Amino acid sequence: MKIAFIGLGNMGGGMAANLVKAGHDVHAFDLAEAALERAKENGCTTYTSVREAVQGADAVVSMLPNGAIVKSVYSADVIGHAPTSALLLDCSTIDVATAREVATAADAAGYVMVDAPVSGGIAAANGGTLTFMVGGSDEAFARAEPILAAMGKAVIHAGGSGAGQAAKICNNMLLGASMVATCETFAMAEKLGLDLQTFYDISSKASGQCWSMTSYCPVPGVGPQSPADNGYQGGFATALMLKDLKLAMAAAKDAGADVPMGQRAEELYSAFADAGNAGLDFSAIIKSL
Repeated sequence: MKIAFIGLGNMGGGMAANLVKAGHDVHAFDLAEAALERAKENGCTTYTSVREAVQGADAVVSMLPNGAIVKSVYSADVIGHAPTSALLLDCSTIDVATAREVATAADAAGYVMVDAPVSGGIAAANGGTLTFMVGGSDEAFARAEPILAAMGKAVIHAGGSGAGQAAKICNNMLLGASMVATCETFAMAEKLGLDLQTFYDISSKASGQCWSMTSYCPVPGVGPQSPADNGYQGGFATALMLKDLKLAMAAAKDAGADVPMGQRAEELYSAFADAGNAGLDFSAIIKSL
């Protein structure tokens, strides 16, 4: 299958490479020359414009920074330039309203589109073990599933257009809040005189167990390898967690949902990022406690 891939950053580069490994003919675009060079080394054919990349494509996959860019790229360079037979898959994490607006525009122009944000981070993008949360019609999901499966371990149909984005921001609000609670707990355990490895051994087998503890422990030298063991470098940047929490707060406001813990998590990450820590892994918020 001829697949255009738009956006070859930390996540998109690995995703495009896995499509190549699955046997697809990947036509890639990014604004960064270094990203294009890496994509070429991974077997992609690279282009200097989106319009060139999408010509004759059977599918278009995008992984872009925000909703404004997604809307701009699709309205200016994808819709009306890719064949109408091409399936459109946006894997960016953006607001629900924009996802639905772009999908509506695509549908009006004769395209089938899904929103398919991901969970798993850079390591999963490189390893082809992402989880995709997909919004779109049954027909669109059926067409999208085999493409997404080449880049992930799980592809789940969340519902209609925008449902993938809704699931992603709900998931990441839970992740952000649970990581804050995990960090607070370890900080308190240390101040109470507990050995942190011993506390981990207890809580990881008790009712306090959660993913933030047992898969991504914020304490160096405790639990499986995590960014905490690398000076909180790599992983999922605080700035990206803050972006997702802001999207969640906007969605909660629109939906009339009361999310005080999510709101508090957004406030804490905002203060942590403003203190010069935006580039650190989000689990580094333990350093502020």
